[in-house]
This record gives sequence, C-alpha cells and structure tokens, in this order.
Amino acid sequence: MQNSNFIISRNKSIVPALDVPTIEKMVEVVDATRTVPGVGGYKLGFSLALRYGLPRLVHAIRTLSDKPIIYDHQKAATDIPDTGRDFALACKESGVDAVILFPQAGPETLKAWIKAAQENNLKIIVGLEMTHPAYLQKDGGFLSDESPRRILDIALQAGVREFVVPGNKPQKILEYRQLIEQSGLQDGEFCFHSPGLVTQGGEISESAKAAGARWHAIIGRALYSLSSKEEMRAAAEKYAAALLQA
Repeated sequence: MQNSNFIISRNKSIVPALDVPTIEKMVEVVDATRTVPGVGGYKLGFSLALRYGLPRLVHAIRTLSDKPIIYDHQKAATDIPDTGRDFALACKESGVDAVILFPQAGPETLKAWIKAAQENNLKIIVGLEMTHPAYLQKDGGFLSDESPRRILDIALQAGVREFVVPGNKPQKILEYRQLIEQSGLQDGEFCFHSPGLVTQGGEISESAKAAGARWHAIIGRALYSLSSKEEMRAAAEKYAAALLQA
C-alpha cells in the first residue's frame, strides 16, 4: 500500500543516511542505491550541508534520483522559536522535501518550528528519542524521562504523523507505537523512521515488527563505509529484503 500523505509513499523502505565527508562520496552512495526498489529516500545531514550548501547537494541528488530528500540538521528545533522561520525557508528554497526536528529547547520552540515548516509546505518528522546511551535522565542523561511523551503529544496535536524512534531499542519503538494508538490513531495512520541499525546493534526485522505498518530503516555506515558501488548496492538490496520479509 502507498500513501502520498507521508514523505515516503511506500509502507516500508530503507533510507540511506548520507553522512559522508564529500559530495563525491554522496553521489557515489546515491548512484549505487538509487535503483534498488526498497530504497525510499535519502537523508542529508549537517556536515555536508555546512561544507557545500543544501541547494548544491539537492541538485546533485536530483540529477540521479527523484526520491524524497530528508534534511536532518542534527538537531533542529533546539533554538528560540523565532528562528524556525529562517530554518524552514532555507530548507524550502534548497529543494528538500522534509525536515527532521529533534526538539530539546522546549514546547514553544517545537510548536513554532512545526508551524514554520508547515507554512513552507515541508513535511515533518519529529524525533522522540535518540539511539545513544545516557540520553534520558533515567539512563544518566540531561532530558527528563517525560520529554518524549510531551514532545509526542504536542507534535500529534499539530498534525505531525511521522517520528524518529531508536532502531536499536525495539521495546521503546513498541512503547511509542502504543502511545500513538492510545491517542486514537490506527496502525498505518502514522509512520516511524529509525536510525541505530546494523552498526549500532539494531536488528531490522525485530524493529520492523515493533514499529507496525509503516517504518523506514535509516542505514548509514553499513552502506557508505563500503568501498565500492557494487558492494553498496548489494548491501542495500540485502537490508531491503530483510525489511520486507519482517
């Protein structure tokens, strides 16, 4: 089943994370994976954007693929509310299709940045929890244990239906899925995107089952660290097959 209301119309896919040092390497990864049926889109990070600028990167990808481009500022929505307008306009003018917001600056910033992205017709993914140790207070982190729930509630009220959840924590994926379903949405009416797979220990099949009907596996080092395009394509095919069989 496909649904154009979501960033990626496919129910499940892999999304190569283009967290590489050069534009040449980025192009190599895209070229290697662009015709793999299970690849749903591409995720750009801040490192390439700082070096080359988003418009140049988007143009380079668009010469090879029309798949959705998601910009992950790592981490956006952590400033004052007013700067959301500048961020959203810059992303819109660059040509990206969607942005990831990972709010750690409070509810007013989250609301303002969601509104700014919506006003610029950008699709939105809101981050709930990261993959690394010591993120929430109960694990030794800075953020309160209630933060993801509060972020989720605000995002849902604002119409957001896509969320980042940690691929190496399938039990947490299931918990977030249950929270969303308790809000009244049915499985398939929301979508998860997960990093933390393969090199960070997450199992694609296990996390896919926890996520439900719509889930996209963000794959970074397990693809771009390979030395040839042939190896990258073969790896993308392998991970896509594992996802679709889950």
